[in-house]
Amino acid sequence: MTQELAPTLRDQPAARSAGWWRDAVIYQVYVRSFADSDGDGIGDLRGVRDRLPHLADLGVDAVWLTPFYASPQADGGYDVADYRSVDPLFGDLRDAGDLVGEAHRLGLRVIVDIVPNHTSDRHAWFRAALTGGPGAPERGLYHFRPGRGEQGELPPNDWESVFGGPAWTRTDTGDWYLHLFAPEQPDLNWEHPAVREEFTSVLRFWLDLGVDGFRVDVAHGMIKAAGMPDIGMREQAKMIGAQVLPFFDQDGVHEIHRSWRRLLDSYDGERIGVAEAWAPTPERLALYVRPDELHQAFNFQFLTCDWDATAMRGVIDASLAATRSVGAPTTWVLSNHDVVRHTTRYGGGPAGLGRARAAALLALALPGSAYVYQGEELGLPEVADLPDAVRQDPAFFRGDGQDGLRDGCRVPLPWSGSSQPFGFGPGGSWLPQPDSWKELTVEAQTGDPGSTLELYRSAIALRKELPGLGDGEMEWLPAPEGVLAFARPGLVCTLNTLSAKAPLPVPGRPLLSSAALEFTGGTARIPGGTCVWWAV
Repeated sequence: MTQELAPTLRDQPAARSAGWWRDAVIYQVYVRSFADSDGDGIGDLRGVRDRLPHLADLGVDAVWLTPFYASPQADGGYDVADYRSVDPLFGDLRDAGDLVGEAHRLGLRVIVDIVPNHTSDRHAWFRAALTGGPGAPERGLYHFRPGRGEQGELPPNDWESVFGGPAWTRTDTGDWYLHLFAPEQPDLNWEHPAVREEFTSVLRFWLDLGVDGFRVDVAHGMIKAAGMPDIGMREQAKMIGAQVLPFFDQDGVHEIHRSWRRLLDSYDGERIGVAEAWAPTPERLALYVRPDELHQAFNFQFLTCDWDATAMRGVIDASLAATRSVGAPTTWVLSNHDVVRHTTRYGGGPAGLGRARAAALLALALPGSAYVYQGEELGLPEVADLPDAVRQDPAFFRGDGQDGLRDGCRVPLPWSGSSQPFGFGPGGSWLPQPDSWKELTVEAQTGDPGSTLELYRSAIALRKELPGLGDGEMEWLPAPEGVLAFARPGLVCTLNTLSAKAPLPVPGRPLLSSAALEFTGGTARIPGGTCVWWAV
């Protein structure tokens, strides 16, 4: 099966162009919320495979799948118990192979999540570390430390979990183990050679199955500062991405990524690595995508940027300058499975949707690669009023780390029909969908020229047709305050971030607009929260 699947896409002439990832549009699938094939209310690999034609019609180049490995699901599958098997919740290895094969048949590449910073506490290594007690060789694969205080009753240092509370849990034998996330996610010790050897083997396993690359979860976290020093302040989760912390963005992670790049390059078909890395500056982030390291890194500065023309321009300039310095493409990301959907972040309601549509055109016009989080092509808002009883985000139960409300962006997709579960599957859905989503289904929006879905389809199609879009250069153009304007070869993009209409000289023929335009002579009145592509 492996040998038959891997070459399918790579035999296509269009797939042989160098650097496909430099300007690819990549669609993130949160597997448990994409499509359910068996009626248990949870998305699965067969459901994803059956809905791949939607992604092909959307025009994306690749699909990124969140973890589907064997897991107790303490953190949505990011607590992996076995990296070489599929959790029965999502199917089996044959389903994974069938999905890769069908994606390749449709011209889609497949990127899978790899979770190297930590395992599940149910992983065979960690179970052996606990049962073996102090002195067990498996303890060297993790970070076990004696506590502080007269009886070792205090954690070894003051590090806090990203999900809230101490980053340490005490064992029955009195010592402590490190977990930067939930207690069910013990951190691996990447200074141990067996850890490195194991992950090299895991990557080979999935590359041999035919996957086209990996999204590396917490790519900035595997190496901890020597001595694990105290930080000396609280609310450390709020500092992630703002400064170097002793447990994140340590220089030692780069040798790991260099070794993985050598492995990826040893396979045909331009397999890639994508870093989920939080770094305090664009320059630090660019280190992850140097020529001998990973291919892409998520641009969280763009995702977290306010709806403000000056701020956006600053982030765009800094991002492009940093990646250009190492010869890498920039990525543009608006939403993912860990943040409030940008339709809601930009204000919610009609205004928020309008800004979200405009931001999508902005991102797709910028140089580099763009990521689309499932449902953003439908204009889905955040679901903020979920009952506490259905929430599963571990941060929700721990308190003072992340906001604990990540379930709101993970509500299953609406595909068709006028009532829940809107075609998600033959049963219900693991999180309830709002009744108002009947107007936002794929079925309801398909063929409607004013819908968000058709806007995305048109923009991605134009991005492929126009040689000036994708990877390359851009030039800022003069524009009124609150308006961004820049030129790509053969195209001008204008974005009005204000609430009021902005009059602009018509720079060319309008190709695509996120809202209706008004023209008076040679002047276009661009509505507030609107982005326009012009052919020149």
